[in-house]
Amino acid sequence: MGYLYARRFTEAGWRVVGCDREDKYEETVGKFANDSFEILRNGHEVSRISDYIIYSVEAENIDKIVAAYGPSTKYGAIVGGQTSCKAPEIKALEKTLPADVDIISLHSLHGPNVNTTGQPLVIVNHRSSEGSVEFINHLVSCLNSKVVRLLAAEHDKITADTQAVTHAAFLSMGMAWKEVNQYPWESSRWIGGIENAKINISLRIYLNKWHVYAGLAITNPLAHEQILQYSNSVSDLFTLMIQGKKEELRQRLHVAKQFVFHEIHELLLVDDILENFSLSNVPPGGRQPNSHLSLLAIVDSWHKLGIIPYEHIICSTPLFRIFLGVTEYLFCTPGLLDECIDVAVNDTSFRQDDLEFTIAAEKWSSIISFGNFDLYQKTFEDTQKFFEHKFQEANVIGNEMIKTILLRVKERELRS
Repeated sequence: MGYLYARRFTEAGWRVVGCDREDKYEETVGKFANDSFEILRNGHEVSRISDYIIYSVEAENIDKIVAAYGPSTKYGAIVGGQTSCKAPEIKALEKTLPADVDIISLHSLHGPNVNTTGQPLVIVNHRSSEGSVEFINHLVSCLNSKVVRLLAAEHDKITADTQAVTHAAFLSMGMAWKEVNQYPWESSRWIGGIENAKINISLRIYLNKWHVYAGLAITNPLAHEQILQYSNSVSDLFTLMIQGKKEELRQRLHVAKQFVFHEIHELLLVDDILENFSLSNVPPGGRQPNSHLSLLAIVDSWHKLGIIPYEHIICSTPLFRIFLGVTEYLFCTPGLLDECIDVAVNDTSFRQDDLEFTIAAEKWSSIISFGNFDLYQKTFEDTQKFFEHKFQEANVIGNEMIKTILLRVKERELRS
């Protein structure tokens, strides 16, 4: 994201300087030799001359990096960060920066390969003058993003509500496939629009760097609570499945459906659209009934946590809008939810997969609750390596899927 900002600001006519670690100076200069922004040796050189300084670093390192370079901040400058959890970021900036420095942070709610036009951009104005706010508004206007102004606490609540559970679901999905040594696009059991979406979303998450998700999950206390609830929902639903308690399972899921989707009148997604985004060579058409435990547990956990995901749609990432569209399709297509419940109880075809998924969800919850960045990285990268040979193709297909779905989001918003 730091590179995305540097490139876009430079293209808009701003003078941009940046740096990486000082021991990587020569490597960084070579890496960006063809770009118009300037690479300096370290954060001190950047901080001394810059009117606006953005710390685009991993959330776990924000405190020590600000402590190292914050004292060199230019008099009267504006400083912010790009981390996904603002409470520790703001605390680090407040602790180190001189009192004459304004603090305005940013968070673009999308990845670095997504077109910024129309995407949410959160501006957190923690302390600043009116002139500083005007400057930041003018600076980011070149991104053509949809600006949302929030306090740090509001930002952290919304990002937890919209991302924590859904990231946990698709991280667990990838881990479960790895544990059973199964590439789902190679199996006839994983066909149909919902399966395509699940596979593409999971791979898209593992295509990114681990710290993108670790920062949100580990540094945001609200995310801990929500990821634990997701693990509990997965375990509870799986227990009802293997105990054959179909009516209890049905009642629980229909209550969750009513809570989350009670105002839905038009589905965002349909199977005819999703089935076109497959990684397999199987021609589009047809689907394999599945329990879809991962998606059932997302909605169950939203219900248990009292989260209405549509309330935060203005601050949603492209992936979240796909998450929401897929779960909406599963729960609101007539007869589909009851089909999943029937399969979950009476068909053992996916029982091993559901068991591995339950174990994976518990593992991710434990890693996050312990706040272990090293174990998070190792677990993430182990799964990432399993799928990496498919990332290039998955990225192309995923981009097309996102483009198509975001167009439908815009069309639905206009109709409503």
